[in-house]
Amino acid sequence: MKEILTRSIFGLIYITLLIVSLFNEQALTILFFIFGLICVAEFKKLIDFRGFTAYLIFIIIYLIFGFWHLVYPDLSGLNEASQILLVLSVFIELFLIKDLFSKKGIQIFKFKRFLLTSFYLSSAFVFLILIARFENAYHPSILLGSFILVWVNDTFAFLVGKNFGRQKLFEKISPKKTVEGFIGGLFFSCIASYFIATFTHTLNFNHWLILAIIVSVFGTLGDLVESKFKRQVNVKDSGIIMPGHGGLLDRLDSIIFAAPFIYLFLRILNYVS
Repeated sequence: MKEILTRSIFGLIYITLLIVSLFNEQALTILFFIFGLICVAEFKKLIDFRGFTAYLIFIIIYLIFGFWHLVYPDLSGLNEASQILLVLSVFIELFLIKDLFSKKGIQIFKFKRFLLTSFYLSSAFVFLILIARFENAYHPSILLGSFILVWVNDTFAFLVGKNFGRQKLFEKISPKKTVEGFIGGLFFSCIASYFIATFTHTLNFNHWLILAIIVSVFGTLGDLVESKFKRQVNVKDSGIIMPGHGGLLDRLDSIIFAAPFIYLFLRILNYVS
C-alpha cells in the first residue's frame, strides 16, 4: 500500500509539472532542458559514457534548436537543420529496432556512444519542443495529446497484459510484456485519439488515429530498447529520482523513441496539406 501511494504521489508530481509547463512555451523549454539533463545522467550510466561529453552534446543540440527562434527570426535555417536531425535520428532508431531482434546485446563502441547520445536521446527532446511548435506556432495541445496517448497505451497495455496476456512479446528483453497487452494498449489509444481530436480542436480524428498507432508502436519499441540497455548492465531501473517509478528515463523512454516519428508525421501532414 505504501509503495502504491509513493508511486501515485511522484507520478502526480511528474504529470502536474508537465501539464502546468505546457501553458508557457519558455517554461516548457526549460523543463525539458532539466528533464534532458537528468535523462542524460541516467543514460550515460547505461552505456558507460564517462566524463562530461554526454552533457555537452545535449546542451549544444538542445540550445541550438530550442532557442533558434529567439536568435534568428528567419526559421528557414531551423527547418533545414531539423530535417537533417530528423533523418539521422530516424536511422539511429531503426538500427536500435534491428538490435531488438538480435540475440546479441546492443553493440556499444566509443563512436556509437556519441551517436546514441546525439540522435537517440538529445534529439528526442528537440523534437518534443518542435512538436509543440508545429507550423511555427505554439500548439501545446498536440504535445499534450501525444503524452496522453503514451499514458493510455502504457496503462492499458499493462492492464490487458496482466489479466489476459498469454503470448510473450519479447520475453528475453521484457518478460512481462505480451502481445495481448500490446494490442490492448493500441486499441485503447485509438479510442483515446477520438476524444483528443474532439476536445483539442487541433488535428482531425484521422490524423490523431494515425498518431495513436505511431505512439503505440514506437512507444512500445522505445520501452523495449531501454529495457535491453538495462538488461545488458543488469539493472532494473535507469535511476532512483522517482521513487516507485525508477528513473526519469524509465518514464520518458516511450515518448523519447516515438518523438522523431511523431514529428516526421506532422511534417508530412504539413507538406501534403
